[in-house]
Amino acid sequence: MKVLVIGPGGREHAIVRSLLADPNVSEVHAAPGNAGISKLVPTHAIDANDPDAVAALATKLTVDLVVVGPEAPLAAGVSDAVRAAGIPVFGPSKAAAQLEASKAFAKEVMAEAGVPTAMARVAGNAEEAADALDTFGAPYVVKDDGLAAGKGVVVTNNRDEALAHAQSCFDAGGTVVIEEFLDGPEVSVFVLCDGLNTVALSPAQDFKRIFDNDEGPNTGGMGAYTPLEWAPEGLVQEVLDRVAQPTVNQMAHRGTPFVGVLFVGLALTSRGTRVIEFNVRFGDPETQAVLARLKTPLGGLLMAAAKGGLDKVQPLRWSRETAVAVVVAAENYPDKPRTGDRIRGLKKAESVEGVHVIHAGTRLDDEGKVVSAGGRVLAVVALGTDLVEARERAYDGVELVHLEGSQFRTDIGGKAARGEIKVQTPGGPAATKAKA
Repeated sequence: MKVLVIGPGGREHAIVRSLLADPNVSEVHAAPGNAGISKLVPTHAIDANDPDAVAALATKLTVDLVVVGPEAPLAAGVSDAVRAAGIPVFGPSKAAAQLEASKAFAKEVMAEAGVPTAMARVAGNAEEAADALDTFGAPYVVKDDGLAAGKGVVVTNNRDEALAHAQSCFDAGGTVVIEEFLDGPEVSVFVLCDGLNTVALSPAQDFKRIFDNDEGPNTGGMGAYTPLEWAPEGLVQEVLDRVAQPTVNQMAHRGTPFVGVLFVGLALTSRGTRVIEFNVRFGDPETQAVLARLKTPLGGLLMAAAKGGLDKVQPLRWSRETAVAVVVAAENYPDKPRTGDRIRGLKKAESVEGVHVIHAGTRLDDEGKVVSAGGRVLAVVALGTDLVEARERAYDGVELVHLEGSQFRTDIGGKAARGEIKVQTPGGPAATKAKA
């Protein structure tokens, strides 16, 4: 099987790495890729958001499967163009990708499917926003209705700050979704979908804020770990039964079948499991941790989803180890990041037992050296016998990477490692639960 992976980031590097471990995958290409990906497979310098360019490249390479990584190409209709060229593709159509491209659309589908989620209102001007904020009260949750690369959400106790974020979205010609605040720990679950059937991957937890202790502005994600020993028993089945399958059924009923990965962002609240948001692609950096543990060959899974065969897939196999991914970000991220700096110590980092480095915002300079090219530059991923060991190895690797002005969180998986995460049982006291 020959596969083309579309995208430039860490998620795509992790996908390429997993595909190369699949004995049934004979060849992998990537477009446009990054410095890390280019050392593994051939890369092609095209615009990943150009449907015709992607379809033409896939046709030229005679690939058997195209895997679309980021949300922007999906919202642009890349999957539609590839399917029209007669090539199987893992990634939803432009119409189905509205589940991420429009939060208002996602709320509509969730309501139709009976999916438990936060109460919400759509606002198109300052007066509507103020009324919605006062209806739900603090903490205030304001989301840009469109794509924002994980950074379009503000959660604050400051009403003026919430209104200012809403106004910035209105000034850009958009609308906002204002929601009630959901308490409890957050969980990410990736669900593979073939238009009818669903298969869930191992849950993960990521860390959105730039600084330790969940302080500072939201980012695309500063780290993740999996599995979640504290998650309630049966959580994955609950997500399939109450969230993913009803959503896939509703999308099929609408005539826009969902093929790809439904990224379900959850809050385990005192009132039960609630959906925070849907994304329509693998999450970054959760993918780096989740795929590090996946033993079932990835290529076969993605092809089964693309061709409507997930109902024939055997139960997934997982490593018994724990995976931790720690993101190293550029100076000034998540604002305008500093770029173009040499990255040193990558080989030293990978010499730590159980560690590998996933590139995200990197490129090769004129001398063939790896330099920074984005906000989230790389992720150091470690496997260990438990969360404590995996964290130690990941941070040992991070300390060996040298990038001037770089920043990273020191508390990825820390609370879980110390047994401090509690799930509030609806109607009962908080309690740490069994492994999902």
